[in-house]
Amino acid sequence: MKIYDELAQVLPRPPLYKRSSVPFWDDDHISAQMLKAHLNPVSDGASRNEAFIDRSVQWIKGLTPPHKNANLLDLGCGPGLYAERFSRCGYRVTGMDISKRSIAYAVHSAKEHRLPIRYICQNYLTAELGKQSFDFAGMIYCDYGALTPQERQIILKKVFCSLKTGGKFLLDVFSPVYWRDFTENQTWEVCPNGGFWNAGEHVLWCGRYRYSPRVTLERAIVLTAKALYEYNIWNTCFSQEELIEEVCSAGFSVHSAWSDVAGAPYAGDSPTIALLVEKK
Repeated sequence: MKIYDELAQVLPRPPLYKRSSVPFWDDDHISAQMLKAHLNPVSDGASRNEAFIDRSVQWIKGLTPPHKNANLLDLGCGPGLYAERFSRCGYRVTGMDISKRSIAYAVHSAKEHRLPIRYICQNYLTAELGKQSFDFAGMIYCDYGALTPQERQIILKKVFCSLKTGGKFLLDVFSPVYWRDFTENQTWEVCPNGGFWNAGEHVLWCGRYRYSPRVTLERAIVLTAKALYEYNIWNTCFSQEELIEEVCSAGFSVHSAWSDVAGAPYAGDSPTIALLVEKK
């Protein structure tokens, strides 16, 4: 039985860093749901909530004033929530994201608000970021930990080369506290009227798993009348010492650490860690 064989193969706990069967960020339905979540002003579902983003941008502006660090690179910019605020602060902003829908929205919004933001729809792991082009780069909302160890080395090298001497890189990750409090479970439901992962009738299996050393997986298995889809979202959780060691291995020097990208003082019980590093 084909369906049984497919389910028996996909439902068990997958190996570490197994990729999704299809790129969900370019699925027409899922990308529309993601954009909705990005634009929800009170939700932390896809982007952080609007109030946090406002605080975050003002804090980053204080760390790296635009008159000193004018060229800013926003990696994983989504629909431009940070990029537009940075542009209004006076930075010359380049935003990069792999989602065509998010970039299309960002481009339209920038034109509508007459903001001179350059948007690029590309995978930042394969993109040419330019050499010594930027004074500041940001990878915000724990995107760094969603990458495999090999991919993290690639992006660190690319960002390092793209920064001018003295340029800074801000990133945030989930901490061991997040991994400790991450609850494992498995659920399933019949969705006759569609849902987040599919517009039509389908059966949805969801699983949450913890891996060692400190990796989490949130996965969705979608079975429709025509096909089966597997979506896996990984996150590596770092201690401050582990993150510093990994980032410094690419040549960066540590500037400071905080609990989040809005400047909350570093605390051992925080679910996230933010790190600012510099290219000397």
